Amino acid sequence: MELNGVETVASGDVRFTFRSDETDVNVIIEGKKAWVESIVDELGLSDVGLTMPIGVQLRSKEPDAMSEDGDEEDTLKPPTDMGPEPDPSRIPVVKRPIGALNVEIEIEKIGLEPPSQNDVFELMDAFSELDEPRPIQGEMSVDPMAEAWLKELMRLIVREGGRTALATEMIEEVASAKLGGRTGAELSVWLESLFAAGKLVKIHGGDTTGWGPSPRWLG
Repeated sequence: MELNGVETVASGDVRFTFRSDETDVNVIIEGKKAWVESIVDELGLSDVGLTMPIGVQLRSKEPDAMSEDGDEEDTLKPPTDMGPEPDPSRIPVVKRPIGALNVEIEIEKIGLEPPSQNDVFELMDAFSELDEPRPIQGEMSVDPMAEAWLKELMRLIVREGGRTALATEMIEEVASAKLGGRTGAELSVWLESLFAAGKLVKIHGGDTTGWGPSPRWLG
């Protein structure tokens, strides 16, 4: 069929797909509709799966596109329906003079502001009142008890304090004794291992590295 010089060419091919996680079966069959249907029937998959047509190509006869023997040459054209044109006016624009970004304020927004002594003392008091948790079970863990205490600390800051993360230094000051006595580089390496395991998220803020709980790990 031609419309305004554009020829619509349907391939006539279809794709049948069927997947079963229970039996670990993944079936994909492509080809002419009648052939695909016969194979699907033969495999006994007529009542399952999904059959869909495979794309339509648009071709245009252009006078300037001539083959060597003088015939008009088919030229592939992109689909005519590509959705609405982009509207730049709908994209929010944020303009800020160079140097006007207040890094300290932005860091505070994600909970990595330098803690005051009052913050540390309050968190230490709240942490000390927690009941002793059960060691982490059923997971690969270097130190199940220390990890359990860290999880309680993270649960405390999220649910009670509304914070998203704690700086390494604050974790050390508040909970080092419950974390196997880890301090300094040893604590950082341990936190990095939990981050690599997907249990913590890592937040960089200025000169400070913060750690927050992965939602899946915190449960």
